[in-house]
Amino acid sequence: MGPLMNGPHLEQVLGFVKSAKEQGATVLHDGELYKPTDPKLKYGYYMTPCILTNCSDGMTCVREEIFGPVMSILSFETEAEVLKCVNDITFGLVAGVFTRDIQRAHRVAAKLQVGTCYINNYNVSPVELTFGRCKKSGFGRENGRVTTEYYSQIKTVYVEMGDVESSF
Repeated sequence: MGPLMNGPHLEQVLGFVKSAKEQGATVLHDGELYKPTDPKLKYGYYMTPCILTNCSDGMTCVREEIFGPVMSILSFETEAEVLKCVNDITFGLVAGVFTRDIQRAHRVAAKLQVGTCYINNYNVSPVELTFGRCKKSGFGRENGRVTTEYYSQIKTVYVEMGDVESSF
């Protein structure tokens, strides 16, 4: 697990974990400040990965983009519950669907309001696949063909090498 961006970012992510506990989430795994013993890593801002259970739709750890090693786990009974929970959030950068039923995975992915949806994996970002914005998440779309088009000025040049009959 690599470091977070800087001290304030680390404090913000640790604050999300603290808030989650105060709101009733259970810390299943760590989520604490970590000081590596390797002297080459002494200037990094590290925390242990955190898994939160007993989360609910209204919790801050569910409704906000944490951008740190924190996973909030929610239980559900129906696909409709999952779709309502995810689609009611004002953010939608990424979602992950884990299931053995590939038809269910595609059905849910099609209805999720997110920029990227992973099925049975997470955070795999090949450069040729577009990644980015949905709802209030992100700053646009990047990678893949969309980036080439965004940073390019397309020009059409038509060349004729023979005699041209002109109507002018």
